[in-house]
Amino acid sequence: MTIAEPDLRWAGLGQQACLVLAPLFLAIEHVGSTAVPGLPAKPVIDLMASVDDLDEVNAGALETLGYRTEPTDMPERLFYRREDYDSTAYHLHVVTAESWPTRNERLLRDHLLTHPADRDRYAALKRELMDKFGPGLAYTRGKTELIQELTDAARAARGLPPVPVWEA
Repeated sequence: MTIAEPDLRWAGLGQQACLVLAPLFLAIEHVGSTAVPGLPAKPVIDLMASVDDLDEVNAGALETLGYRTEPTDMPERLFYRREDYDSTAYHLHVVTAESWPTRNERLLRDHLLTHPADRDRYAALKRELMDKFGPGLAYTRGKTELIQELTDAARAARGLPPVPVWEA
């Protein structure tokens, strides 16, 4: 999957998905690159939701809505995927309410929304890496240094210590 130029529909798709899923969670937000107007992205609507306990997630209700569980190596997180008839993909990351305020995905999104110069730096890097490497591990690794820098800045602005952006 390659990155696409910013699409005005992404915000509405994220908002609609959040509205549909909201009754199942304590909180839910559109995160990731498609949540940042003006940022090129893989055409995937990333959502992050919180629950008190991961064992309480209503997987049956999610499956009814088209979300399928996917195994992940990410600790303290459940991951679900959905693909619509028009090939719109959704990734749902479910985390605990305890970790919600300090989730890097949310902090980075908020930083990019309020720092257009950083958004533009990130956009340029994404385009450059996609042109050079195409999708895959080299593209992802190439973004790591800048994502870490921007996430560290977002965390520092909230008085939070830096943490690695990629979960072990």
